[in-house]
Amino acid sequence: MHNFAYFGTPEVASDTLAILIARGFVPTVVVTSPDAPQGRGLTLTPSPLKVEALKHNLQVLTPEKLDPDTVAAIAAIGCEYAIVVAYGKIFPETLIASFPKGVLNIHYSLLPKYRGAAPLEAALLAGDSVTGVTIQKMVYELDAGDILVQKETVIEPEETARELRPRLITMGAELLADVLPAFERNEVILTPQDATLASRAPKFHKEAGLLSLEDPAEKNWYTYRAYADTIGTYFFENEKRVKITKASFQNDCFVIARVIPEGKREMAYRGNLSH
Repeated sequence: MHNFAYFGTPEVASDTLAILIARGFVPTVVVTSPDAPQGRGLTLTPSPLKVEALKHNLQVLTPEKLDPDTVAAIAAIGCEYAIVVAYGKIFPETLIASFPKGVLNIHYSLLPKYRGAAPLEAALLAGDSVTGVTIQKMVYELDAGDILVQKETVIEPEETARELRPRLITMGAELLADVLPAFERNEVILTPQDATLASRAPKFHKEAGLLSLEDPAEKNWYTYRAYADTIGTYFFENEKRVKITKASFQNDCFVIARVIPEGKREMAYRGNLSH
């Protein structure tokens, strides 16, 4: 039996758990965020990970905080190691130390490049042609742990976050499942990161999606690709906010195809191009 705890909250965590279970890796306990109010009615709603875990009749914990009592309760379960995928809370050193084999994390970049909350977005904003996933062993420093294994993938020129994210999620889950047997047998040789090569990918805010059509076309295209499945991109026209729903890059021009103007329905866009 694989004796591990699994921490996570959003869909990336639930999708990864589903793949691990399909590969035969079933956690002893799942730890996720508490049910939270959602929608207009503010109905208490379980996290995507909790929904997935309950499908498989797994033990689920939903602590508000990783305080000493919570750490002690998790440690008492006696898991050998933990896997963390987008949990959303900082792990105290005491929790990391409570797992004899340590804590593993899937990171969606080729570490030490793009440490932080938004590595996929950072790669697209930079116009990178290659990215990948890293399985790392967690330490009490952001994404600085030793590397178990990495895998590269090409970013297609027309690919946005909407297409790239599910690819990386599947790749990360499969890579983790591939390396876990050797990890459990203590047969993995860990590779330290070169901190001098580290770059940051901090959390982004809604304002990051604001475009100016006066900016270079390539910059707007990269920004559109990066935020296509999260905050989206928008610009202002006649002092009205216009959300971009479909765009492309043609002949060195950022071509906006469809938009949702403020207060209106989605429509074709017939305005200016960004060159």
